[in-house]
Amino acid sequence: MVDGNGAEAARLATSTADDAGPWLQWGPYLAERAWGTVREDYSASGDAWASFPHDHARSRSYRWSEDGLAGISDIGQHLCFALALWNGRDAILKERIFGLSGHEGNHGEDAKEYWWYLDSTPTHSWMRWRYHYPQRAFPYDELVTANGERSRHDPEFELLDTAIFDDDRYWRVTVDYAKAAPDDICVRIEITNMGTAPDVLHVLPTLWFRNTWSWGERFGGPHARPRLCGVDGAIEAGAHGALGPMTLTLGPNPLDPNARGPGAAGSAPTILVCENETNYERVFGVVPDPTQFPKDAINDTVIGGTDRTNPDRTGTKAAAHYVLEVPGGASVELRARLAPGRGPSDVGPPFVSDLGADFDTTMATRANEADAFYAALTPKDATVDEARVLRQGCAGMLWGKQLYHADVERWLDGDPAQPSPPAGRDAIRNGRWRHLNAFDVMSMPDTWEYPWFAAWDLAFQAVALAHLDPSFAKHQLVLLCREWFMHPNGQLPSYEWDFSAVNPPVHAWAALRVFEIDGSRDHAFLERIFQKLLINFTWWVNRTDAQGDNVFEGGFLGLDNVGPFDRSKVTGGVGELEQSDGTAWMAVYCLNLLEMALILAVHDPVYEDVATKFFEHFAYISTAMRASGMWDDADGFYYDVLRCPDGSNMPIKARSVVGLIALFAVSVIDLGVLDRLEGFRARVEWFVRHKPQYCGSVSHIDKLVGTSPTATPGAGPLLLSVVDAPQLRRILTRLCDPEEFLSPHGVRALSRYHREHPLRFTIGGVTTQLDYEPGASTTALFGGNSNWRGPVWLPINVLCVESLRRFHRGLGDDFTVEHPVGAGTPPQHLGAVADDLTRRVLGLFLDDTSGRRPVFGDVEKLQRDPAWHDQLLYFEYFHGDTGAGLGASHQTGWTGLIIDLMLRSASTIAAADARSNEPV
Repeated sequence: MVDGNGAEAARLATSTADDAGPWLQWGPYLAERAWGTVREDYSASGDAWASFPHDHARSRSYRWSEDGLAGISDIGQHLCFALALWNGRDAILKERIFGLSGHEGNHGEDAKEYWWYLDSTPTHSWMRWRYHYPQRAFPYDELVTANGERSRHDPEFELLDTAIFDDDRYWRVTVDYAKAAPDDICVRIEITNMGTAPDVLHVLPTLWFRNTWSWGERFGGPHARPRLCGVDGAIEAGAHGALGPMTLTLGPNPLDPNARGPGAAGSAPTILVCENETNYERVFGVVPDPTQFPKDAINDTVIGGTDRTNPDRTGTKAAAHYVLEVPGGASVELRARLAPGRGPSDVGPPFVSDLGADFDTTMATRANEADAFYAALTPKDATVDEARVLRQGCAGMLWGKQLYHADVERWLDGDPAQPSPPAGRDAIRNGRWRHLNAFDVMSMPDTWEYPWFAAWDLAFQAVALAHLDPSFAKHQLVLLCREWFMHPNGQLPSYEWDFSAVNPPVHAWAALRVFEIDGSRDHAFLERIFQKLLINFTWWVNRTDAQGDNVFEGGFLGLDNVGPFDRSKVTGGVGELEQSDGTAWMAVYCLNLLEMALILAVHDPVYEDVATKFFEHFAYISTAMRASGMWDDADGFYYDVLRCPDGSNMPIKARSVVGLIALFAVSVIDLGVLDRLEGFRARVEWFVRHKPQYCGSVSHIDKLVGTSPTATPGAGPLLLSVVDAPQLRRILTRLCDPEEFLSPHGVRALSRYHREHPLRFTIGGVTTQLDYEPGASTTALFGGNSNWRGPVWLPINVLCVESLRRFHRGLGDDFTVEHPVGAGTPPQHLGAVADDLTRRVLGLFLDDTSGRRPVFGDVEKLQRDPAWHDQLLYFEYFHGDTGAGLGASHQTGWTGLIIDLMLRSASTIAAADARSNEPV
């Protein structure tokens, strides 16, 4: 977390984990995509993509969310602002990012446009967004058709592949937001004609209310709707529930020779107003349409040339229509300001915000404050390119904050003002989650591809966010444990496609990391989430330990396509799959909760008992994991094991990330800390003496026996780990081998060994095969639109780096390995290996010696064009050999961990240890 008494830090200090505070009442809480989501699916089949396709989005009001270009809203998403554009050639207004649905993309859903989150402060006092919009007709049909003709073995057909940008005939649109006050927002829209010839662009800043009145949801029932009113040079928004009246003041068209100021004769934009309600005739064929001026009326008016908007200029959706003829290579600036003002029914003169000197001052001040904030955050020795990667990564994380609105019971049963949904919806999905009722701002994995929370993504996202806004990071972790999210049985909801899916239990790890990043002082937060995680841990033990032997299952555990078959669908008739990763994750969970309990016990001895519980449970799991046959001594690796009905065991010999998870189960505890916890120390010593059969597999536990009770702090440490030193060395010979897990850009999720040695496995009479796939997935197994069969994923790399640092702390400089294997270099201690992995991962985004960024792959426009090259995309995962970005193009979500890697080093870890003398 950045320190200092700067202006942004002062604003941030007004918020807490439970109270967003005034400066966060407005932000980028509007999604890039609300169509095609589970929440909008009221079909009998559960096909969300078909139920609400992109073609409906301009004409059909959303039930649960809203979307838009460069969108912002208040924290309850009552009033929304975004941009709409038209190049004069498209068949529809550009009101939202276009992409292919899960059915249309040859590798699943995929956005097919280019936009960037370039900047944001944590309070959104300053934000910058950029978009490249073609001047030719947008190739909607070509993108759908070309991808539909391709198989999973082909690359995706992207917008740049259409050659639409080849001669730079496009508009560069940059939107800057600067808050003069918490609810006073200056908006600057810069339009640049990147081509050489003059061209015309229609720009429509749009203000609208989220539709709450049609569902009988809030604020008095279906007829209690707010109102917007268009006046010369402004749009007035009436009071709405938690909001007072607001006015959007609009600057003149600067290319109009009559432009003299806001509201000047002949210079003000045309105000177009309609209702944020469905066009029933177009979408459902209902005639006559109950809505006279539906949601798409502005679209039809601009595109068709015949005014279909309300002539009275009142409604619930309004846009200011600018027509700009811009010379080639020139830029034009539009201004707007959304602030408290006069409502449509108020008397008196129109309210007009300052768009002149005060506007300029606000813009410059907030931009300078953002520079100061990031200057304090950025390491002093960072290069300009590294600082760019860090700052744009932070921007992506902060723009990824969205309102998540979902009431599962109402979604299942239907709204009182609407027809009942089809019968049997409980059986389609999420019927067990009727209690889930969310209306919260959350960090999303990707605002277009994944505009909903995902539990284990959110844990990693919180770690990245903690460097920027620890209060928000803590809020996110606590939120999923609250009663309106956590199931009464203790399960955390996974993601909205299936809340019951099982994700790895990384919440405790994330809570510890956030606690540490925030200075290791907020014990109230740690205690609060510890109490909740005890419930979740119990769910895990009861749900995923089928035999009660401390060996766990869990299903695919978020690792899409990682095995030769779908690990979620192994039935009892075939056998029971006992998972190396499932068991190792539980060992990690035990150690995380043990560390939490020890930290809390220093302040409250009540926690010594529960610390003992997790110490012993870890010992049991560690012993069971070794006895289960998951460790293959011949291969020096951990594998899943299929327990067959005849009692035989069949290892699934996939050299994948599944076998690396055991490395993450490592903790280092200073013996001096144990001297402060006499009850815990006495119980552990009793356990070591009386249960030796469970202690042999826990490395270095013998240090406790015979240690002086007067040992001084630092006279240790005690290393707890599933893998012992010989196992660690053997696993690392694979992890550090370029022909196995070590890629030029981090650790692969599957060993390259399987490129020449595919794994063939027969189960239930069906033979399946696991191949090394360094890029996009070629199989339709669980989660078939992503791939863990070879690419580099940031979460796994961050956990590898952290675990290596912990082993280094416990084993010291004398424990060395060859790294990279076969390079002929002197052996290195594990801290140096961790440093090298960090450099490799950071190198994904940084210019190499030839000025190319690996993340951009072979896309020459991104590699060579200065207007594109320094605008970064933070992909879902990366090609295991080349580092090219793959999957969701804006998943700064957990790829935002690049922030953590840049800001966290061995020296900062050592400083944290010295400060707290408590487990890291």
